[in-house]
Amino acid sequence: MSRLLIKLIGLFLLFLGLYFFGQDIIFASGYYSYFYSKIPATGSVLAIMAGVISLIFFRRVTGNLGWIFLGIGIVLVFLSGGVILRPTSLWNFLVAFTALAAGYKLLTEGRINF
Repeated sequence: MSRLLIKLIGLFLLFLGLYFFGQDIIFASGYYSYFYSKIPATGSVLAIMAGVISLIFFRRVTGNLGWIFLGIGIVLVFLSGGVILRPTSLWNFLVAFTALAAGYKLLTEGRINF
């Protein structure tokens, strides 16, 4: 098989795994009655924006600072309560994780060793 076809299959499996994982994640927003209760939500948006901008536009200048901002943003999203994780079956988790791992392995190495 050609390397391009293997990479396309890997990319398809990677997106399929992300799709199955993403079905059980709900992002929600709500109205907050006090100003201090929305600080984690606002901080998460600002940290994720700063991380993405520094990784895309200022990679050489900021170094790993963009990854740190992204990590802080993800933690603040969970602290704000804006992410709801629905229960999933073991079968769905197995399919999603297998597709994700196989797709990544095909993209990076071009083969899967059993």
